[in-house]
Amino acid sequence: QVQLVESGGGLVQAGGLLRLSCVASGRTFSSSAMGWFRQAPGKARAFVSTISASGRTTIDADSVKGRFTISRDNTKNTMYLQMNSLKAEDTAVYYCAQSDGGLPVTRVDLYHYWGQGTQITVSS
Repeated sequence: QVQLVESGGGLVQAGGLLRLSCVASGRTFSSSAMGWFRQAPGKARAFVSTISASGRTTIDADSVKGRFTISRDNTKNTMYLQMNSLKAEDTAVYYCAQSDGGLPVTRVDLYHYWGQGTQITVSS
């Protein structure tokens, strides 16, 4: 059974930075693509960033390119999201997710395991 636990959320001023972590249980982490998604109030869950099982390939949403960096450490079963130059529109609950395959994917329905989410609030 896979369990994902996010941490690192909080309140930050616009222009600030945060780093999210996602720790995964189970033996499948190193063979699975991982992703970050976010959901703002009243909006659908949206893709943020994804990383392949090996960590060599990443895809970012246009809205975060150049500001957010996804990474992973397979020796620690942990994925990260470094978020710089935060904007008010980045305010949302951020979720980490694990896919069954090794290639990075951007669709919500291709992820089968989800964390509980962590709130990020950016004040302007």
